[in-house]
Amino acid sequence: MNQDGQILERLYALILTRKGGDPATSHTAKLFARGRAKIAQKVGEEAVETALAAAALKDNDEVVGESADLLFHLLVLWADCGVTPAEVWEELRRREGTSGVDEKKNRKDPLNG
Repeated sequence: MNQDGQILERLYALILTRKGGDPATSHTAKLFARGRAKIAQKVGEEAVETALAAAALKDNDEVVGESADLLFHLLVLWADCGVTPAEVWEELRRREGTSGVDEKKNRKDPLNG
């Protein structure tokens, strides 16, 4: 993995150290203390903010900043769920070379099993 990709790995490792930490001194510990539903809500908010920044056709700095926020909160959610970046990278590797149409067709419906 190149150095840019390692940033996410290092950030994930740092996030794990904040689990169970003092919410008064760590934003990440505060997210964990609020629970998975709130973390997931925050991921959704950041995704919307990223999409809105892109749709508004503003300068890329806003899209970059919102994307960084989104990735951070997604990593917190993974950590709370016990999902590792390696698992996500493996899933992306598994899908590599598969058309999006085929991949989606073969995906299980999470609501209907």
